[in-house]
Amino acid sequence: MKKLFASLGLMFALLSPGLVFAQDAAAPAEAVVVETTEAVAAEVPAVAEPVEAPAAEEKAEPVPDKGDTAWMMVSTMLVILMIVPGVALFYGGLVRAKNMLSVLTQVMAIFGLIAILWSVYGYSLAFGDGGGLNWMIGDLSKMFLAGITGSSTAATFSEGVVIPELAFVAFQLTFAAITVALIIGGLAERVKFSALLVFAVLWFTFAYLPIAHMVWASGGYLFAKGDLDFAGGTVVHINSGVAALMGALVLGKRLGYGRDAMPPHSLPFTMIGASLLWVGWFGFNAGSNLEATGGAALAFINTILAPAAAALAWMFAEWMLRGKPSMLGLASGIVAGLVVITPAAGLVGPMGAIILGAIGGVACLWGVTGLKKAFGYDESLDVFGIHGVGGIVGAIGTGIFVSPALGGVGVADYAMGSQVVTQATGVIITIVWSGVVSFVAFKLIDMTMGLRVSEEQEREGLDTASHGERAYTA
Repeated sequence: MKKLFASLGLMFALLSPGLVFAQDAAAPAEAVVVETTEAVAAEVPAVAEPVEAPAAEEKAEPVPDKGDTAWMMVSTMLVILMIVPGVALFYGGLVRAKNMLSVLTQVMAIFGLIAILWSVYGYSLAFGDGGGLNWMIGDLSKMFLAGITGSSTAATFSEGVVIPELAFVAFQLTFAAITVALIIGGLAERVKFSALLVFAVLWFTFAYLPIAHMVWASGGYLFAKGDLDFAGGTVVHINSGVAALMGALVLGKRLGYGRDAMPPHSLPFTMIGASLLWVGWFGFNAGSNLEATGGAALAFINTILAPAAAALAWMFAEWMLRGKPSMLGLASGIVAGLVVITPAAGLVGPMGAIILGAIGGVACLWGVTGLKKAFGYDESLDVFGIHGVGGIVGAIGTGIFVSPALGGVGVADYAMGSQVVTQATGVIITIVWSGVVSFVAFKLIDMTMGLRVSEEQEREGLDTASHGERAYTA
């Protein structure tokens, strides 16, 4: 009888599913230990001996967090809001009424064009591995987004934390699009629409993609040097500012510039555009953290404080110089502060953001007045004066205010002097690279298909001359 009960007990223990557990669904099977009575253990001692565990447990693949994924998609939509309608209305209000619709058309067309180019080859060249040329550019292994699916992941700044790669592709797409769209401001009221589209393709390919790779790709030259650009001070703002300046120089001044009054036709539109830019910039800066964490919160608060400080600094400086503060000054100051904090958003403390914003506001006011007057160029909507100058101030300032002693987050092996040199190196490389590519592209287009509309078309206005429509019918 004892043997019968022992045998039944053993069978029950072996067949019962409740006594076998999996430690981890993604891990390999562990040793199974079967508990039984002392009698069974004595009768069948081999069952009680544990099986030797594997030497190393396979590490589970990280999966995207739903909150991070949602945050990246929201951030992407916010950056799209910056472009259409943010940049479109900000620029549209600054031009004369006869050119309002042309600016809106240019911005929207550029967004669509760059979105397609980014998906075809841009993402792969910006973030791929270029082998021997990886210091400068990626490869075409992900051309047409090959191999990227809903389950593909992209790394973030935290070890073991990932986001869907398609979300990263979409987010970076908007950065490329807004960078090219910003250049329009330097060419406004006189550039051929067809020439602008051709330039966009050339500049995106030979200027934006290499600089984005050098700064943000893990194998890029400036990334390896330790250049800090949290959300695009060099990649977006200095890059576009220099291109706009080169375009203005090649195009020449607008008809009547310096003689005829060319006031903005709708400051309310410009104010609305600046406000949309400010709101969208939270996705631009805080989204660049790639995770919904404290780093995003730091970038978020800095995106409030820096433009606030810059707007006030611009307003008071203008008040002192002109005797009156202006709405245009406040709107321009907001954008200047947003530009300045872009490379530093997640790296400096709130007080550092305020100081950077105030410095940037005054510097950009000088950029659109003193600097522009000194060299006598007609860069229609002051892209270089705000984005170029502001980007330079922000990039250099990041190297200073990232210091933990000044409230910054600090970086490995940080020394203020060497970091400022690294930041300056990034600024110089961006200016030279963008300047050369932009000048060559503009000159090639000018010599082949023509860059500027005819004098008659310019006097008529690009709304009707280029698009056969009017922004206003009354």
